[in-house]
Amino acid sequence: MTLRICTYNIHKGFSQFNRRMMVHELRDRLRALDVDLVFLQEVQGLHLGHPLRHADWPAGPQHEFLAEDMWQQTAYGRNAVYDHGHHGNAILSRHVILSSDNQDVSDHRFERRGLLHCEVTLPGLDVPVHCVCVHLGLMAGSRRRQMEALADRMERLAPAGTPLIIAGDFNDWRNRADELLGRRLGLTDAFCGAGGRPPRSFPSALPFFRLDRIYVRGFRVRQSLVHFGLPWSRISDHAALTADLELLP
Repeated sequence: MTLRICTYNIHKGFSQFNRRMMVHELRDRLRALDVDLVFLQEVQGLHLGHPLRHADWPAGPQHEFLAEDMWQQTAYGRNAVYDHGHHGNAILSRHVILSSDNQDVSDHRFERRGLLHCEVTLPGLDVPVHCVCVHLGLMAGSRRRQMEALADRMERLAPAGTPLIIAGDFNDWRNRADELLGRRLGLTDAFCGAGGRPPRSFPSALPFFRLDRIYVRGFRVRQSLVHFGLPWSRISDHAALTADLELLP
């Protein structure tokens, strides 16, 4: 069983510095990647002002617009709520999503964060794959507490040996996730194995900071890629990451 996955901070469908609305180009690029599971951060679930300023703004939530006719199953975790809308994380899947839950791990009221946890069925697999889409805080203390909450959750709901994928924007430029999360859950970084340095993914024009991650358990990584430069740098300030996974026997 092979699985291609992607994680991408889509910057609410706008280019860097919010110069251009790029949600249609974003959908085209995601479809060209031909992935089975997509982990998205900064997904605009609702914004009352954008349709007034952009004639081609999607009529429904961004995750539904992006998934249309390509990914039959979607889950959305609303994190930040404001008077004119809300945004959060989303998972798009070609396979059945059995369950989804969004755990609030906000560390303070100025930075709303959540862990979107889904159980996904794969053909020929007796147990579901646990998939978690994350967008962690900007402060080191917040990230540490959020990773501890994530590890607590997965130790409780996904016993050792259960297939597990955790992907998203970790904002972990000091590379603490391996120590705080990876070793505790037996995870492997899809780009550098059990050790080493994660991929550079920000800014997307010429990545320098190592912010985005794909961690797996129960899979062999066959290939992993960072999608940066044109045309990706026109779509978001983050690069997209993809990984081809093979389920371990």
